[in-house]
Amino acid sequence: MSTDATHSADDADEGLEALWEDNPEPAGVLDPLDLVTEVSTMMAVFAAQRFERVEAMHRAALTEVTTFRGAGPEIIERSLRLELAAALQMTEHAADRLLITAEGLVARYPSMLASLHGARTTERHAEVFVELVDTVEPALREQVIPLAVELAEAHPLGAFRRLLRKLVEMVRAATLEERHRDAIAQRRVVIEPAADGMAWLLVHLPAVEAHAVHDRVTAIAKVLAAEEGETRTLDQLRADAVADLLVDGVVREYPTAARGIRATVAVTVPAMALLNDELAGQSEPAVVEGVGPIPIERARELCGTADSWMRILTHPETGTVLSVGRRKYRPPAPLRRLVRWRADRCMGPGCAMPAARCQIDHQVAWEDGGRTELSNLAPLCQGHHTIKHHGGWVVRQLAGGAIEWISPLGRRYVEQPERRVPVFRAA
Repeated sequence: MSTDATHSADDADEGLEALWEDNPEPAGVLDPLDLVTEVSTMMAVFAAQRFERVEAMHRAALTEVTTFRGAGPEIIERSLRLELAAALQMTEHAADRLLITAEGLVARYPSMLASLHGARTTERHAEVFVELVDTVEPALREQVIPLAVELAEAHPLGAFRRLLRKLVEMVRAATLEERHRDAIAQRRVVIEPAADGMAWLLVHLPAVEAHAVHDRVTAIAKVLAAEEGETRTLDQLRADAVADLLVDGVVREYPTAARGIRATVAVTVPAMALLNDELAGQSEPAVVEGVGPIPIERARELCGTADSWMRILTHPETGTVLSVGRRKYRPPAPLRRLVRWRADRCMGPGCAMPAARCQIDHQVAWEDGGRTELSNLAPLCQGHHTIKHHGGWVVRQLAGGAIEWISPLGRRYVEQPERRVPVFRAA
């Protein structure tokens, strides 16, 4: 064995020994999942060491004159990427991601690297961390880094990505008005030719309108899919609906239920922010479901106009249906919307399926006496709905809409909703 290889093995052994001293092996026989997580712990330690060595190799290459014959940094980077890809049997794209992540962790985010060294998170978390935190302006990063490390250590990858993206958006909201103004000037429609007589029609427009368009054509497609004899897929029906609406405007051949469909998008605004700019500056930003923060002027416009927008103010409003008890199995429309708004996504562990595409599940089944009320309802995708009823898991709703999942092996996982429904009590 070479000297370098010997040092590598020694370093790895020292890292793992230190980790095992901090996390002694539990008494008794390890169950199958313990054996898997033990290997995952070692993989995290090795991943951290690989990132450090890749960045050391990167720094050395940039200062090496003779090897690269005086080439500039761009040529050196390309050469290094190719060599890594060949040595590690990966694509050059993957090698490029490895270089970017290694440089970010070592040079800018040592606290995240330390978390990976301690096996408190995973290599994929580290990659997502660098990818998203790098989008934050340098002056704002110190607000994000410690909170992002906490999120990485506390959440599975899907939830971490979603929560970190939300954190980044919230921190950057201070400059949102100006950035949105510049971006909206770039809206356009582009057509790109494709093979076999096809083409891509690309529309670059504000995310709020884009989600509303997709929501409407999906709803129309689902109505058409339910028609007798319909064989097209949902994707095909969406594409056909877009073409029909843009070419013909009103499509009289559609079923009545499809012709009456309009987009529905939820916009959440702190009530005081609607009054004036000073109060808006002291409040959290307005948020559109599935989109993220939007400029307050856009939020005021949406809250004052069409019925297509579900206006949810963080202030007591009258008329919200919270329960119909045992009188009705299917939740009324306002209650379904509130359940989906609160969760924002499937409440299965780590799932990111939008709540709008989920089924509304009675946590305590209707046939077992469960009530049709907010405290007993949550959105679940088809897969997690099936697992809840047939996979040997115990699932129940906790206070505030959190969902507790207890696995067949006895592990406990708690999924928190994206939002809290305010509770107002008399003084």
